[in-house]
Amino acid sequence: MTARLGEDGVAPATGEGETFDYIVVGAGSAGCVLANRLSADPKRSVLLLEAGGRDDWIWFHIPVGYLFAIGNPRADWMFRTEAVAGLNGRALAYPRGKVIGGCSAINAMIYMRGQAADYERWRQMGLQGWGWDDVLPHFLSMENHVAPPNALHRSGGEWCVDYPRMRWDLLDAVQDAAESLGIPKVDDFNTGDNFGSSYFQVNQKNGRRWSAARGFLKPVLGRRNLRLETGVHGERILFEDGRATGVVFSRGGERFTMRARGEVVLAAGAIGTPQLLEVSGIGDAARLAGLGIDPVRDLPGVGENLQDHLQLRPIFKVSGVRTLNEDYARLVRRAAMALEFALFRRGPLTMAPSQLGIFTRSSPEYETPNLQFHIQPLSLDKFGDRLHPFPAFTASVCNLRPTSRGSVHAKSPEARVPPAIAPNYLATEEDRRVAVDAIRLARRLAAAPPLARFSPEEFKPGPHLTSDDDLAGAAGDLGTTIFHPVGTARMGRDDDPLAVVDARLRVRGIAGLRVADASVMPTITSGNTNSPTMMIADKAAAMMAEDARVA
Repeated sequence: MTARLGEDGVAPATGEGETFDYIVVGAGSAGCVLANRLSADPKRSVLLLEAGGRDDWIWFHIPVGYLFAIGNPRADWMFRTEAVAGLNGRALAYPRGKVIGGCSAINAMIYMRGQAADYERWRQMGLQGWGWDDVLPHFLSMENHVAPPNALHRSGGEWCVDYPRMRWDLLDAVQDAAESLGIPKVDDFNTGDNFGSSYFQVNQKNGRRWSAARGFLKPVLGRRNLRLETGVHGERILFEDGRATGVVFSRGGERFTMRARGEVVLAAGAIGTPQLLEVSGIGDAARLAGLGIDPVRDLPGVGENLQDHLQLRPIFKVSGVRTLNEDYARLVRRAAMALEFALFRRGPLTMAPSQLGIFTRSSPEYETPNLQFHIQPLSLDKFGDRLHPFPAFTASVCNLRPTSRGSVHAKSPEARVPPAIAPNYLATEEDRRVAVDAIRLARRLAAAPPLARFSPEEFKPGPHLTSDDDLAGAAGDLGTTIFHPVGTARMGRDDDPLAVVDARLRVRGIAGLRVADASVMPTITSGNTNSPTMMIADKAAAMMAEDARVA
């Protein structure tokens, strides 16, 4: 198959019934990796479908652009959750990237693998091939780390990893404060044990954001066996005799059908993948019938098991030290930032949303760190809002392994109708207890002697809140997503009634259909989820190549 390329190097959707070896739905973080790996075999043709657009906007590439991309319909699907009881009845904005590269084009750029124990837990659940020693080679094969190669880092891959290009006196003091609480300074969060504090490693190159599209997709768009379609919305998967045989998608008012002689691979993420499965007839049969959808395969786990890291954002006013709040408020400083970035690719415009990380335990009962702090030399009510008009830092903290479980379900047979997203945060007593302990720990951090010279003053949630009930209520008021939804088409053994895919990511009971994105995680990883999602895609492509050779 030879793709007919348009002026921008992308083939237009002109055919009805064209056939490819692989159809990948979603050109986000996972989809870009899949397209790269699957099209490396020149004998295999690959069609990559993306509902969003091209990354031809400057704020997709300047790191601080997340401030303008999140909450902007040009870059964000603008999903909202259902009202969440644990958040005192609030509904949340739920950002997802609307562009090639997906969330890697608008996210925090933090390079994080999680803990070795996360993957050992998957292996112990009966998912052979998903232990730490199994997944580490996939992280390494993708990596292009700025540090000299060693047993835990490599160079030469597509996924660029750099160190932040500026430091803050305030954050250095916070790191000293953590050390005074018994949390050591470490050089690297990506060894399998992330206990300690360090500046985050970031997915950037020369001070610019390095998205999955830049690393994996754009360099291979010239391959004649790879075709990218943007601005197309997956409507449903086609089936014949228990096998996935193609995808129906639309652009504007036109509908197209593309066929797969090999496999259809869903990489639409923890929100898009379960919705597409359900509108195609795969899910809980009773639920689907209630929507007027004819069931193809009864899999009650589709859309269930939603997990996310709920971040609580305690804010502390400070004095006598620089923060981004007052820098951004001054026109002269903004001009200086722009000049520093243009000339040297350094300064605040290269900043990820969070620069300093702290991993620790909320109590001794946890064997490995169950809290992650994202320390920011800035403050705002929520992303998309203006920075506060006073100097401050935010000690955002999330429960790494929540026990609450939510869901994502189609609300209509029409794939363009946004699904019902019900995160169900703080639904368990354990999660509420961890939230209270996390706020208390943030206060201890701010009160530690190394920060005393900056006179920290609690702004949120407020020092008048002292009891467990007060702080649990405050967690409901402060809590918001940190953009890590996973688990809605989870891996599991054959005897797991809620498993959607097996350990080789094949949808149970349907031939020729796989899922290879964050939705397959049975439990959430202990840290930022973007790079683990890409690891899943890399491993999926390797398994698909193995299976194709056997066939």
